[in-house]
Amino acid sequence: MFKIGLTGGIGSGKTRVADMLAEWGATLVDTDEIARMLTAANGAAMPAIEREFGPRALTPDGALDRAWMREQAFSDPQVRLRLEAVLHPVIGQETERQANAAAGAYLVFVVPLLVESLPRWRPRLDRICVVDCDPDTQIARVRSRSGLTEAAIRRIMAAQAARASRLEAADDVIINDGATSPEQLRAQAKTLHDRWLTLASTTGRQAQAQGQAGTPD
Repeated sequence: MFKIGLTGGIGSGKTRVADMLAEWGATLVDTDEIARMLTAANGAAMPAIEREFGPRALTPDGALDRAWMREQAFSDPQVRLRLEAVLHPVIGQETERQANAAAGAYLVFVVPLLVESLPRWRPRLDRICVVDCDPDTQIARVRSRSGLTEAAIRRIMAAQAARASRLEAADDVIINDGATSPEQLRAQAKTLHDRWLTLASTTGRQAQAQGQAGTPD
């Protein structure tokens, strides 16, 4: 199956783009959604998180206390590494499970930190698409939806790949800054969707032809 990696900084609008692609027939594997599922109350990752960080890392209902963990991770980089050591293997397993079960026009991995782990992702993707946005717009969007302070948002942005690094890794770019209307965003996404359908079809025919060529008479 043809595989797209969709990424972008916090507040860039990648989730909105992903939803459009799903509407048009793509299958999504969203690593953020997987992480939320694994760290919800009774989530598969919660016993290991409690062993690693103690009960203070849990909300009263047994989910990950994201606000507490965020503060710990930003005050001590080792905390973030410890959390990643717990989460990444189980996120990877669930990502593979969903990818193997995928059916649709093509497969989209929605990965906020794709560029930060590019050596692991690049070999398994046919294209990388970056939803690009200027920093001021990112901050405004995240503040309006989350209530986080500007300082907290800037810390999150600083922990992500630089905008230039994301763009350098991109095969395709969707612009979604403050001047981009919803109609313009949808038009950009539809153009890429149509292009990827063509590439997926071509790749599928080539793979089929190679398979037939390798079949003994």
